[in-house]
Amino acid sequence: MNGSRLVGDIGGTNARFALLDKHNEPVLTNTFRTDDFPSLKAAIQTYLSEQKVKQLSSAAIAVATPVVSDSVKLTNNHWSFSIDNMRDDLKIDKLHVLNDFTALALSVTHLPKAELIPIGGGPVQADHAKAIIGPGTGLGVSGLVPCGKHWVPLQGEGGHVSLGVRTAREFAVYERLMQQFRHVSAERFLSGPGLVNIVKALRDIDGLQYFDYSPADVTRWGMAGFEAQQEGVVYESLPEHGGCEEALKIFCQLLGSCAGNLVLSLGAEGGVYIGGGIVPRLGQFFIESDFRREFEAKGRMQAYLQKIPSYVIHSKYPALIGAAQLL
Repeated sequence: MNGSRLVGDIGGTNARFALLDKHNEPVLTNTFRTDDFPSLKAAIQTYLSEQKVKQLSSAAIAVATPVVSDSVKLTNNHWSFSIDNMRDDLKIDKLHVLNDFTALALSVTHLPKAELIPIGGGPVQADHAKAIIGPGTGLGVSGLVPCGKHWVPLQGEGGHVSLGVRTAREFAVYERLMQQFRHVSAERFLSGPGLVNIVKALRDIDGLQYFDYSPADVTRWGMAGFEAQQEGVVYESLPEHGGCEEALKIFCQLLGSCAGNLVLSLGAEGGVYIGGGIVPRLGQFFIESDFRREFEAKGRMQAYLQKIPSYVIHSKYPALIGAAQLL
């Protein structure tokens, strides 16, 4: 069947779509807020209408949720759909629906070096597993395993594993989250809502008034002092934003610890790749954080982890590139 090929990346907040050119590269990319549409079908129809596409030949859609049956329910937004019905609605024979971090895993061997920011470790060991992790609206986790001349992505829900805390402050935050949630998973700390959880708990611990922060607020106020220092400006921290900088630091530390666990579990001597919507925005703050120290702090396995390279994925639409590889 002649027609265009569609790729999509559906997260908790945004839905991104593109068409593939003859080189299998995503083009004509557009981003929609999921809250602005009642369903995935409506968002796709709007995108295709904008691009004046009358017929699709195939599509691959990455979604931020497990894909284990025909019925798909997004974990962090209100969309749900049937894969079979969506295939019929789009009038195509081939529709792939995969976890968004499975798609991200498929992208890492196709990203240019300029879009991978190295943070410590040694060289990548060829033909060894790669670990992929990234905080956004939730916490995505995947892996890429060599199989002959090909790479096989892993599909799992590692963001919902239990999280180990080490310091007294981390444990104090953890105790407060235990009172709120049935299970304090890694995602309860390592995500946009997780940042809000941390700063809210810290302010409660320190007797500060509750403030209704958004994840962007925590990031902005948490980095304000660091950015002022980088620019040589004297910065006086504002009491009304107490806890934001510490919350960001705890976030970076625990992400390092969680990433180290993932590398040990997969034997990922091919490196760990950090995606998602939060870390790339932290820039130098993240590079100079305790991420790498906590990543390596695994006792007898420290020497092993010191050799494993870590990278921040600084690519605009990596999951779309991964979805393109599937097609």
